[in-house]
Order: sequence, then structure tokens, then C-alpha cells
Amino acid sequence: MTRTLSWLLAALLVSPALAAPLPVTLAPQAKLLAPPAQPVPQPRQAQYPAGTLPLAGLGLKLVGSAPELGWAARDLRADWQTRLGLKLADGGSKSVTVGTVSDAALAARVGAAGLKAEGPEGYALLVDASGAYVVGATPRGAYLGVQTLRQLLTPQGLRFARISDAPALTERIGMLYLDQYSKGVNDHLIPLLAALKYNKVLIMSNYVQWDVAKAGGWAHPGGASKAEARRVADLARSYGLEPIPLIETLGHTGWMFYGDKNLDLRQDPDSQNPYAYDTLNPATYERVVFPVLKEAIEIFKPKVVHIGHDEVRNRDRFPARDNGKALGFEKLFVDDTVKLYSFLKAQNVGTMMWHDAAFSDSVVATLPAKLPKDIQVAYWSYGTSDGVEPLKKIRALGFPVLGASWKDPENPERLAKAVAAVGGGMIQTRWHGYFGNPSVWDGQAEQGVAYVRAANAFWNPQAPTLKNAPALYRDLYQPGSFLPVAGQTVSLKPVANRTLADKGGEGWIGKGPDTDLTALGQGVKRLGSYTFDLSGAVMTRGERAAVSELPERVTLPLGGRKAAALAFLHATGWPGNDRVLVGRYEIKYADGSRVTQPLEYGRHIRAWTEPLGVPGASNFSMVAAPAWAGQTRDGMDVGLSVLEWTNPKPGVGIESVTLVSEGRGANPILLGLTLLGGQ
Repeated sequence: MTRTLSWLLAALLVSPALAAPLPVTLAPQAKLLAPPAQPVPQPRQAQYPAGTLPLAGLGLKLVGSAPELGWAARDLRADWQTRLGLKLADGGSKSVTVGTVSDAALAARVGAAGLKAEGPEGYALLVDASGAYVVGATPRGAYLGVQTLRQLLTPQGLRFARISDAPALTERIGMLYLDQYSKGVNDHLIPLLAALKYNKVLIMSNYVQWDVAKAGGWAHPGGASKAEARRVADLARSYGLEPIPLIETLGHTGWMFYGDKNLDLRQDPDSQNPYAYDTLNPATYERVVFPVLKEAIEIFKPKVVHIGHDEVRNRDRFPARDNGKALGFEKLFVDDTVKLYSFLKAQNVGTMMWHDAAFSDSVVATLPAKLPKDIQVAYWSYGTSDGVEPLKKIRALGFPVLGASWKDPENPERLAKAVAAVGGGMIQTRWHGYFGNPSVWDGQAEQGVAYVRAANAFWNPQAPTLKNAPALYRDLYQPGSFLPVAGQTVSLKPVANRTLADKGGEGWIGKGPDTDLTALGQGVKRLGSYTFDLSGAVMTRGERAAVSELPERVTLPLGGRKAAALAFLHATGWPGNDRVLVGRYEIKYADGSRVTQPLEYGRHIRAWTEPLGVPGASNFSMVAAPAWAGQTRDGMDVGLSVLEWTNPKPGVGIESVTLVSEGRGANPILLGLTLLGGQ
């Protein structure tokens, strides 16, 4: 009865006739992003003395005219503007000086500090009271050193540092995709990869709308245009990333059969979903493969093309035709590889391929000996093996070798150590379907987070595994200001219908004191980047008995207050199914108009028992941000997330926000609301 009365009282308090605006408290730092604690990748030799070089009077000085120095200036100026709202001018009473050891004065300056810049990508970085100095062994090294300097920027100035650094692995490759979503994603990822000191990008290009594909009717509408492919290649180069197009050949060749075209070139005539092509039909090369490679070379101007050649026999019969069976798989594979290699070599382009088909146990004794030894072989390993022995075997057979990692915990870190021991480079792969670019932020963001972890390991394999990679990925993909955003915290106490503590089964989700949210605490607190007034929970109806009688909707009157954005601290009481709508926020303006923010499980909101942002979690989305993590009294890991909603009408007062539940198992719960910006 007591619980029912409290629900009725809450409903009366938010009825239109009685509702009064909820109390608010001014919050000068309603939102505040913290600068990174340490540069990533972690420098191999670094000290961070106490002290900061103030921003006042600080200017930029470039010593030299190499393009890389111009890129460095672009990145620094962008950070000054984005992070601090300031302009980094030339000159200044003190300078951020960027150049190379070819300048005797710069070489002497860092040398006097005991620092050195060695190797084609090495740099020395010094920040002290006299200024900041980034001195590369080459212009490339200077550009990489600036990526470290950017991470020393704070609202107070540049943190003091003394760094001598160079990469352990000379090839550090991140994988990109070209599809219809390319621009909206790759324009984020390319600067991100550059900031993380990758030096090449492997670009999945199967479904680019090649001229030959459009003429033949097999261009996929979801593929990127040639103009977009060229733009991405040019953008990558402007960030110091060498483009390597990946055109999957021999296997994974569904791209050439799109629209049921080229079916006469199938390896397996009985295949309903062709996977491999017929290597003995000259038209395979004359009509499709060579024209595509030729166009790719014209667009990307690459030094190397990756021809795939993995998992060739995983699906269709190979060989399937009688003439192919007579020759056998090994000869078909070798002849095709040599044919493509020779075509590329004639145009001064190298060849890269995956390892698995050519170096499997069944053929490794004979097949590799028949291949040109300057083919780069990428050994992909996505499990728990360290990869040392396979890498050694490939290198012993005379091939330059790279490791290729994916997303699982410790996979990039483990494989990078193996490659460092054997010699070679690393590729950080992404696999989410040919047309799934947006999922790198929303849906399979663990693959984006892996870029950060991998970059740290590729540069410095002995560095500890990063613990804050999701937060770093979020900040690099969508850089934000370090300046505080003022706002107002909203007290939910007048409308709260559940306490966070559950002493007798009447609070939180009715499970008792061992399974409640006491650990969150009460009062005005900073959680993650946001400040909230914690004063109880606004819980809505769900399928579970403990919440089945709660209100379906609860209105929070705001009295026409203005805001540029709203920050919702929320969770669900129980887990739900990914991408299923579990509720919504209805925002009503003072002018009578309304907008709705849906709450899809896994994207905008998660259960308090499924903390957001855990790598490997299903439907890993960066739409909402982790805000708080803790434990219940019985030791269960729990957490809350923040959804920041950008107000499309910041100049119009907000009359109210209503939390609405769909009544499913995952019932929405609001624990904090903060108005950002506005009045």
C-alpha cells in the first residue's frame, strides 16, 4: 500500500494542473572534458616533469618547408580552436617550434636536454619554461612528434615533457572501408589514425563503382563512387597515411557477380551465391580483374595492392570444373597469384596477400616456393596464439611478413609483440560487412576501440595494455572542447518514485540492500564528464512484477528553461534486446511544439547490470557515454550511462520532458538530468 501511495503522489505532482518547475542549481562546470592523462601511443622514452608552459603569448614556428610541417601546423591549429576556442598564431613571445635535426640550432636544443631523434620516424620533444620543441629525424618524424604534443595540451597550457621516441614497428596499418557511408565515417577515422601514429591504411575497395562495373551492370549501389575513393586516398595522404587498396580476388569475389552478372566466370557452376572465379577462363582477367586493378591503380596511385587470396576454399568447390580438377588447387592458386603479381609489377606496384590459403599445413611444403618472394604476406590471427612460430615460418620461407590482428582483448597486443620479435609490420583489421561503415561508432564500436589499443601496441609493444581505450576512441573520433560548459542540474526529488537504496525491498528494483544502487551516492556529483544532482530515481513501468505497477510515463516540468543540450543519466532495470525500442523522451517546448528522442536498447540506454563500453559486448555503441561504474554490496559490477541530446531549438524554452516506457522487460529509469548551456 505504501508503495502504491507513493506512485499516486508522484503522478499528482506531475499532473498539468499541479506541476511546478523542478528545482535547479547553477553548475559552472555542468560538462567538462578532461585532457588525456598520457599520450597514446605511449612514447618509448618519456619523462613528464612538473610544470606547464602557459598559453599566453605562445605562437607557432615552423623551421622548414616540407609538407609534413604544414600538416603539423594544421593539426595544432585545429586543436587550439576545438579544444580551447583559441587561435594559434605565428610567432609569439614563446614558440611551439617544429622542425628537424637538419636545423643545427634545433638539433642542439634537444641534444642539450639529453634527447635524440633517430630513425625515419623518430622525434625528440621538449616542453619547458622556454617553449615547446618538436624535432624530427625527418619531416615525417616531426609530424609524428606533433601528434604527441597535441595530447599534452590542457586549458592551462602544454604539460612539461622530455621525450625521445621512435616506433618499434615500421609498418602500422589501419583498415578502412569504402561504401555509401564513406565520407561520414572516414573523415573521422583518417585524422584519428594519424593522431595514433599509423602510417598506412588498408582500404577495402571491392565495391567501389568502377567504370567497368557500371558498364557491365555489376556495380553495387552501396559502393562508394570513384570520386569518393580518390578523395579518401588524397585525404589519407594529407595525414601521412599511405593508401593500400584491398581488392579481394580468387575468393571473396561476390562483388564481381553482383546482379547475377559474370556468372560464366564462376569457379563452381552450381554455386547460387558465387564466391570464387574461374582462373582458367581468360575472360576472368580480361573482362573483370585486370580492368578493376587498372582503375584502382589510377585512383589510389599505390605502392602496393592487397589482392586478398584468403579462405579460397571455405565455401564453394575449388576446383569445381573438370579442367581445374585436372590441374589441382595448388597450380590454380599459384598461376592466379603470379598472374596478378606480374600485372601489378608491370606497373611498378607491389603485391600483398593474406597467408592462410598459401601457407596452410596441406600446401606449405610446396606452394610458397613457387611464389615470388617479394610478395608481402599478412598473417592474420584473431585468437589467443602469440603467432611467433607461423610468423617465423613465413619469414624463413623468404617473404616479408606482417601480422594482422582484430578486436579481442589482448589480440593486437599479443601479436605486436610477436612481430617485434620476428621482424615486420602490423595491420589492424575491421570486419563488419562491406556496407557497415557507421557501425564503427554505433553497433560494433569495439572494432574502433581496437584501433586505439592496436596503435599503442604497434608503436610500443612493451607498453602496458590500455585500460581507457573506449574513452580515448570517443575523444579522438569526436574531439570536444576542454573548456567547461555551464548549465543547471535538475533535482528529481519531487518526482522520484524509487530510492537508490533498498533496505527492505521497497526501493530501487526491489531486490534488497545487497542489489541496490547505494554505491552511487546522493547530492550534486560529477560523473564522467557531467555534473548531476542525484536525489532518487524516476522509474517507469516494465514487465517485471517489481515495476509492473509503476507509471508508464513521468513528466518533468522545466518551466520554459532554455538549453543547448540535455544530459540524461539513465539505465534500465533489467537487460533488453539490442536495438529494441524500450522508451522515449518527449520534449515539449514553450511554443507548444514537441520532439522525441527514442531510447533503443544498447544504443541510447543499457541495463545498470550491463555497464556500457565493455569491449566485446554485443551491440557496442558510442551513442551514449559511460558515466559511472561501481559494485553492489554483493559484488556485482554495475554502471550508468549518459545520453547527451542536442537541442534543435536552443532559443526556445523547454516546458517539460516526459520519460515514457514501452512496458518491456527493460524499463527506463532516469537518475539525473542536467541542462547544458542556454540560460
